[in-house]
Amino acid sequence: MEQAILQTPSHQGTYIDFEETSTSKPFLQANTEEFPLAHIRKDHTIPCFAKDNEPLISHYDFIELTSQVAVEVFSQESILSPSIRLSHPIKGRIPEAKEKAAKDLLDHEKTLYFERMAFIIEIPSISDSIEGNNLTLTLGGVKAYNLENLYTKKGADEHFKVFIGFQNKVCTNLCVRTDGYMADLKVKNMAQLKNAIYSLFSQYNASQHIQKLRNFTNYDISEQQFVHLIGKCKLFNYLPPAMKAGISPLLFGDTQLSTVCRDYYRDDSFCRNEDGSINLWRLYNLFTGANKSSYIDTFLDRSLNAFQFTEEIRRALDNHQSSWFLT
Repeated sequence: MEQAILQTPSHQGTYIDFEETSTSKPFLQANTEEFPLAHIRKDHTIPCFAKDNEPLISHYDFIELTSQVAVEVFSQESILSPSIRLSHPIKGRIPEAKEKAAKDLLDHEKTLYFERMAFIIEIPSISDSIEGNNLTLTLGGVKAYNLENLYTKKGADEHFKVFIGFQNKVCTNLCVRTDGYMADLKVKNMAQLKNAIYSLFSQYNASQHIQKLRNFTNYDISEQQFVHLIGKCKLFNYLPPAMKAGISPLLFGDTQLSTVCRDYYRDDSFCRNEDGSINLWRLYNLFTGANKSSYIDTFLDRSLNAFQFTEEIRRALDNHQSSWFLT
């Protein structure tokens, strides 16, 4: 993996810094809660396949395996402990407490796991800067039990999302590109999962990704173009299917687009210039910032879509192709 433009200090070897979490600010908000890895391992139950009572690959196992692969691939870097967000709690109880009212349950009589999980692991020793924003290499994934067929036997495909990209430390926005994202990874066991994660991390081109992001700073749109762009974005979700078919998809809804409009005026780091213009780097960060209000299910897909959308606008400004959103 090329890292020619990245600032990578030398180290004696890889280590995971369990004293420092990958981010002190939420990288994802919406309806999520933060949990430490040790708590998930100790206190959360694991759902099983109904026909043979064999466990699914747990949230803990997925995070732990990803950490191990990160240590293998980035053998000379420092690695921080995971930052984990969970949503959709599934509550239960032990058999001995089946007759009790919910309000009378003791802590040891309750069971709990969360249906959906997202996590990131930061590698701060691989970093770069764009317009004064420090970006650090970051990887992670999403696991949602609701995507699994729990009424079958062990051996059925399980679904994962895995990514590697950069996190903007100014705002904890995640920058994800196609070559750093597996949107629907299907595996049957931990060995297959490890091989897929290892392949993704090994083949990801960090330098090329940074260069693509830096290119956004060279393109500006006027206030009039921004207003036109946002109007087209809002129209997109209401287009007839036949009209949508020929347009690059936009996964952001009205809530996220309203956030983009608000932050165009108010964001401390990425708001418009005095004349109303805004460069594509700032526009991109307005979208990735708005994405933090997404649910776990759509979070990474929208992260990638923000990059694809901004890249399409850049190519249109460069006269390499047309874009419905600007015409």
